[in-house]
Amino acid sequence: MIDQKGKAEQFRKLHYGPDLLVLPNAWDAISARIVEAEGFSAVASSSAGVAAVLGYPDGQKIPRTEMMFLVSKIAAAVNVPVSADIEAGYGDAVQTAHDVIASGVVGMNLEDMADDELIPLPAHLAAIRAVRAAADAAGVPIVINARTDIFLARHGDAATRVDRAVERLNAFHEAGADCLFAPGVVDAETIGRLVTAVKGPLNILATVGSPTLAEMKTLGVRRVSLGSGTSRVALGALRKFVRSLLDEGTFTALETDAISYAEVQRLLSRV
Repeated sequence: MIDQKGKAEQFRKLHYGPDLLVLPNAWDAISARIVEAEGFSAVASSSAGVAAVLGYPDGQKIPRTEMMFLVSKIAAAVNVPVSADIEAGYGDAVQTAHDVIASGVVGMNLEDMADDELIPLPAHLAAIRAVRAAADAAGVPIVINARTDIFLARHGDAATRVDRAVERLNAFHEAGADCLFAPGVVDAETIGRLVTAVKGPLNILATVGSPTLAEMKTLGVRRVSLGSGTSRVALGALRKFVRSLLDEGTFTALETDAISYAEVQRLLSRV
């Protein structure tokens, strides 16, 4: 077992290793254990997935205390480093950073949009600096994954999005962010432009239409996450199964798709 500082240092190194850092996001303890058990080197939480478990839509609707409750359960369930998506910081990025560290997490996403509005750059840079200072004071060098929602929200003139995103991402890096996140980009040309222009490791959100992992690595992407995609795949499987109960009265998925009861208990025996 390595301590939290060691895990943070290990997680940072994964952004510079020979392999692409792939994070199939978890939304609770058992999903995190499955990701770890399948051999992934780290686990990231999905803010939308966690919020949905507790009955909230995405977009900072979940109270920070409830988000951190589930995040702490995810961190306790696995031995690998855990990074938490804490959206835009729930109104107090520094307090959220303290909560992240207290939960045992070693990385955090911090996005630059709240209430459907892009946060002014000076304010967001101040938040990143404050989070970095809080982490330094705690002695846990958490990995800050600073995210711009310019592409995801289709913010402003499409012709200037790349330049505006690069300006923000590089400013985030200079303020203390370790990794730079640009969700909403799916075409290889734009991804390649971002890789070349940004000053730190680039995180891309994999979704429908995205390049394959092999192509992402060739383009120079360092980190690929799935966001809410993993939880939505699980929900899709559940919906398909319950529909089959109504429409066909069959239980085939229990035999073909389900993890056994015994395996679930074995996975959770460490929690």
